[in-house]
Amino acid sequence: MSDELAVLGIECFGHHGVFDFERREGQPFLVDLVLGLDTAPAAASDDLQQTVDYGSLVAAVKTAVEQDPVDLIETLAQRIADVCLVDPRVHWARVTVHKPDAPIEATFHDVALTITRRTERD
Repeated sequence: MSDELAVLGIECFGHHGVFDFERREGQPFLVDLVLGLDTAPAAASDDLQQTVDYGSLVAAVKTAVEQDPVDLIETLAQRIADVCLVDPRVHWARVTVHKPDAPIEATFHDVALTITRRTERD
C-alpha cells in the first residue's frame, strides 16, 4: 500500500514546555500529518465513510494539542500519533510538531520533531 494523506501546517496554541512561562503564556505549535492508508475503497465508492475524515481528524489533533500541557514535544507528538492511529484504516502516521517560538538564545527558524508510528495490527 502506498497511499498517503497529508494535512500540513495545522495551527494550534498550547501551553507545553519545561519553563513556567511556557506553561503560563502558551505559544503557537504547528502540526504536519502524513497518514498511510488504502484509499482505493473510498475512490471506488466516492463515500467519505470509506476513508479518513480529515476535518474530524484535524479537530481531534487541535484538541490534543490545546489541552493537558506536557513538558516535551516528544510527548506531544506521541499523543498526536495516538489520535491518528485510532482509525483502523490508518496503518501508520508520521507526525511533525513545530515549535517556532521555542525559548532558544539564538536566531533560528524552527524547532521540529518528526516521529513515525505504526499500528500493531500491521
